[in-house]
Amino acid sequence: MILPIYIYGHPVLREETKEIAPEYPDLKQLIENMFETMYNAEGIGLAAPQIGLPVRLFVIDLEPLAEDEPKYAGFRKVFINAKIVEEFGNEVKMNEGCLSIPGISESVERNSSIRIQYMDENFVPHEEEYTDFFARCIQHEYDHIEGILFVDKITPIRKQLIKSKLSNLIKGRTNCHYKVRAVKK
Repeated sequence: MILPIYIYGHPVLREETKEIAPEYPDLKQLIENMFETMYNAEGIGLAAPQIGLPVRLFVIDLEPLAEDEPKYAGFRKVFINAKIVEEFGNEVKMNEGCLSIPGISESVERNSSIRIQYMDENFVPHEEEYTDFFARCIQHEYDHIEGILFVDKITPIRKQLIKSKLSNLIKGRTNCHYKVRAVKK
């Protein structure tokens, strides 16, 4: 089922998220719905807060990028109760966008490598290291479960320059090809 994506300004995007247990209601269906929602919006990552659930769950699928970059083929993962235990390497700037902040992309600085602990969809624990774009995507989605959005990481002057665009999102003025849920005033 395709779910609405919550837009910038909605309080759930800033809420403290809770860990989930294997007994979480309809977890497999939720994960399937998250992938379906993400694909419908033409995204490569989606976190539970973006669909209105303040829980520590996000999904990533880089397969759509594999035609241009074969190393992304087959990278489809579920991250439950994730914890980035180390960020290292060079700080690298790259343009980022977000399904919850449609129509805006900005240069964001992130570490080039991470080590993360998480559970997969079967609650099998993992500890893995990722670099480059893999690390960037994971950090972006991980930020969502920490209540952080990519616009929190841009320079003050860039944030000032997009202030009116962000204000329009809060007011529900967006032109998305996917279902959204804006802040109700």
